[in-house]
Amino acid sequence: MNKIKIAIQGELGAYSHIAANSLFKDAEIKTCASFEETFKQAYEDDNFKIIIPIENSLAGRVADIHYLLPKYKLQIHGEYFLNVEHNLLCKPEATIKDIKFVRSHAQAIGQCQKIINKNKFQPIISADTAGSAKDLAEGKDKTIAAIASELSAKTYKLKILEKNIEDEKGNVTRFLIMGKNIEQPEFKKEKKFITSCIFRVKSEPSALYKCLGGFATNQVNLTKLESFSVKNTFDQANFYLDLEGHLEETGVRKAMEELGFHTETLHILGVYEASAFRQK
Repeated sequence: MNKIKIAIQGELGAYSHIAANSLFKDAEIKTCASFEETFKQAYEDDNFKIIIPIENSLAGRVADIHYLLPKYKLQIHGEYFLNVEHNLLCKPEATIKDIKFVRSHAQAIGQCQKIINKNKFQPIISADTAGSAKDLAEGKDKTIAAIASELSAKTYKLKILEKNIEDEKGNVTRFLIMGKNIEQPEFKKEKKFITSCIFRVKSEPSALYKCLGGFATNQVNLTKLESFSVKNTFDQANFYLDLEGHLEETGVRKAMEELGFHTETLHILGVYEASAFRQK
């Protein structure tokens, strides 16, 4: 049996890698240097799925993803919520007294200010958390530590000086599982579904109001609505929308038909089963 192929942004040990391991046992993981390269991998090879972080409970939405969604038009096959736990990693021979610098992604640095300030570490901003761990393992400087996952420590044979060093607990990242092929689950009343889309409103008064009216009249609950600018213009905006429900439900279908009537462009990103995390 062929292994499932998953592309992620970042190095092995990244939080996307942890999500992939949780979702797909023994998957073949391909690392990509950028989010665009990750999307491109699945766009050019439909044997690949990608696991992409779209938002974080502390930091908000992940930059660039909203612009890549309409560009590559991959389909969302599912969602996954991961509890993010940061760890302070060092060379096997190092101690806390040796550490003068700490390297990681800017968000991880920002989320671990208490331990950085307490020990007067000098931050070094890096492209990603797992990449910081990999650089640390390949280097010889034991005065540098990295903030990364426990999987990164295991992958690169680093020592964990301290676990769960984030300032606030309950740090959760939402990931999307995406691919080129449409995989729409069959509607079942006992299950909860999410439908996601991106649309662009017409440039006219009350355009957004008209777009959203159908959801109110058909009693469809929106769980997320975000705007982001159309490139090279300040005149229009695209909107990313998540709603509770399946396209086969009458209310959802009618609301989407009305949305389509009032928009310049409308692209359905996917219909997928809602994560059990939403019911907590």
